[in-house]
Amino acid sequence: MTLASEPDVLDWPFPRPQDGTVPPILAKLREAPPCAVMLPAGAAEGRRGWLVTRHPDVQQALMDPRLSADELLPGAPVRIQIPPGERPSSFLRMDGAEHAKLRGLITSQFTARRARALRPAIEELTTTLLADLATRDRPADLHDAFSRKLPTLVIARLLGVPDADSAFFVEKTRVTISQDDLAAAFAAYQEMTAYLGELADRRLREPQDDLISQLAVENLATGEITRDELVGIARLVLVAGHETTTNQIALNILSLLCDDRLRDTVLADDGRLIPQFLEESMRFWSISQDAIVRLVLEDLELGGRQMHAGDAVVISIPAGNHDPAVFPAPDRIDVHRDTGEHLQWGKGPHYCLGAPLARQEMTTALTFLFRQFPTLRLATDDPGDLFRRGTVFHGVVSLPVTW
Repeated sequence: MTLASEPDVLDWPFPRPQDGTVPPILAKLREAPPCAVMLPAGAAEGRRGWLVTRHPDVQQALMDPRLSADELLPGAPVRIQIPPGERPSSFLRMDGAEHAKLRGLITSQFTARRARALRPAIEELTTTLLADLATRDRPADLHDAFSRKLPTLVIARLLGVPDADSAFFVEKTRVTISQDDLAAAFAAYQEMTAYLGELADRRLREPQDDLISQLAVENLATGEITRDELVGIARLVLVAGHETTTNQIALNILSLLCDDRLRDTVLADDGRLIPQFLEESMRFWSISQDAIVRLVLEDLELGGRQMHAGDAVVISIPAGNHDPAVFPAPDRIDVHRDTGEHLQWGKGPHYCLGAPLARQEMTTALTFLFRQFPTLRLATDDPGDLFRRGTVFHGVVSLPVTW
């Protein structure tokens, strides 16, 4: 095969347009093999990487063991910087047996069966939050009152973090992943780490019915894992468990509030199409926009581009999810399309462990919200002002509504 010639180098990441949809440049880039991009400060400034955009290439990159997620390897790109010299101990940034060992410790807590078992608790919490929303002055910020709180409280309770401390983690996560001010990001990361370490110590002395207690008693006390590894698992579950689901719930709601016809279709027949809408909404918004980077371990060809050991690779979930060869007319939400190949949950060994729980939370949130507030509507004339800008994960800063 004749491989493509050397391309121009583009600055990455690409900003989203005012309406919050995926960067338009991705459509042009999909017409050619992976292009060269310059990585930002949070991923080794001044370093080049290959940007993968076509759906089959994105899928291959997510599953190919020759592309490593281990950010401690020499030359590995790192999108979310942590304080120098610290090991994240998050299995999200590990490969092979090391990744499988730590991930396997908590797999039982995130099965579809476990998510179904948590449904009554999620529904009770949703009812409580919506009752509080009903008492607020209008317009109200639905993101602050509901879409941010629900996933945060669910994952905090599963871990064993007191409800009162959930706001602390929301703020520390926001600062850590913004990467705008690395000194502030490092400080937030360290504060979160210190808190979880102290909580793990308490749970080791006085276990409760939660995930941190389970890890402390069954794995830390037996020497199977270190304290740093326990904290790394807890930090990953806490951050991933609320950050992504929080923003996806808000975007799901925003989609329906901006399109009356879509809303009527999705909510008809007691919400029969809600599960399909949720998958399509995840494909459409593709909130994991800038987070996935890999290191090439051995020479390979990917999408018609020859890559060499030591090269950095950026895997674009938004580009793959909007590939018209897989999703015709990708720039509109179509609840009747086949979304089985969307990439928002990832693929391969790093497939999102929390997918069943997130689906349960999103389904409950949408069903209960519009059942209690059938006249819910946006309280702004410019939805474009609601989106977060320059963040690793796409989302909203607020969601003003009235009813």
